[in-house]
Amino acid sequence: MKSIKGGIALAFLLMTCVGVHAQTTDEIMAKHQAAMGSPEKWASVKSMVMKNKFNVQGMDIESKTSIVVGKSFRTEVEVMGNKIITVIDGESGWMNRPSMMGGTGEPEDLPREQVKAAISQKNIGSSLLIAKNDGSKIDLVSKEKLDGAEVYLLKITKKSGEESQVFVSTTTGFVVKAINKMSVQGQQVEAEVLYSNYKSIDGLFFPFTVETPSPMGGGNMVVETSSIDLNPVLEASLFAKPAKK
Repeated sequence: MKSIKGGIALAFLLMTCVGVHAQTTDEIMAKHQAAMGSPEKWASVKSMVMKNKFNVQGMDIESKTSIVVGKSFRTEVEVMGNKIITVIDGESGWMNRPSMMGGTGEPEDLPREQVKAAISQKNIGSSLLIAKNDGSKIDLVSKEKLDGAEVYLLKITKKSGEESQVFVSTTTGFVVKAINKMSVQGQQVEAEVLYSNYKSIDGLFFPFTVETPSPMGGGNMVVETSSIDLNPVLEASLFAKPAKK
């Protein structure tokens, strides 16, 4: 008799958990949206210019990223007086690297794999909001601890099948960490990104500190945002591939 009652109780608990699971996912997304700013305000942003600074092996580096939302982006990174330019425009891209950094000093077409990996940078906002807008599947995996603080772990599954994990603070509703799977030279690798120091720009919140694995190895590279300009005028020529000299 006890086993029957226990089985019924367990079945009821499982049914309840399924309902709570679905509701909780929606609640987390609603809290995250409220923390980041209204959908209408995000939709009103058509372009953005962001300036960052970071340090790699003792070298202070500055970068500037110009975005026409959903269409184009251009990143300029200045290192020791040399500039690396990376552009995605529509479905294609190009790069200009000085010879001392493995380039030719002339604009070169980006391989399709690199374009595919970078194309999401044409969008702005958190990966969760972008996933929601493009119809990706978002599932609640668990509630756990991250560096002593409680977070929700959500899994994003894109229509292409690509997956990523996103950790959302239970307190603030901000994304504090993401683990993205990507293809590098034909191999699947995972890249962790940490987000903090959120600040409001015209009622929309952006992480002003982003930590990523250092390209030179030896821990994380900390990228600090120095300024964000919303809806600046960006000419189409900024993203056009220049002719070789």
